[in-house]
Amino acid sequence: MFTTTVSPRFGDLDALGHINNTVPVFWFELARNPLFQIFDSALEIKRETFPLILAHADYDYVDQLYFQYEIKIKTWISRIGVKSFTVYHEAWQEGRLCVKGNAVLVYYDFNTEQPLPIPEDKKKLLTEHLLESQ
Repeated sequence: MFTTTVSPRFGDLDALGHINNTVPVFWFELARNPLFQIFDSALEIKRETFPLILAHADYDYVDQLYFQYEIKIKTWISRIGVKSFTVYHEAWQEGRLCVKGNAVLVYYDFNTEQPLPIPEDKKKLLTEHLLESQ
């Protein structure tokens, strides 16, 4: 599991005084950076060398998030396939699960515009962060 702590910005608020529902999407993306480093250690993110593309994302809003408190983003791998893997995120604030979601990332060659099998050494590193069955 990876953990990322985020401090809400004033601009993250909506008219009702809580964190806008579009904001956790960006936090979850930020929390994927350690996973990106498995595939691109320097995080250079160049078309010629970066091998991941987002294929799907979904989010469930379980409770409201507020400006005054930090948010802890927990990130796991929930599935590893041949050419893709699923990242599972949770956003916690003051001991409450507030948002959970999934992102499917495909191992991808941007030059040929084709998915490729995930190399075994990368799969092994992803396995270290597998979500335990509940």
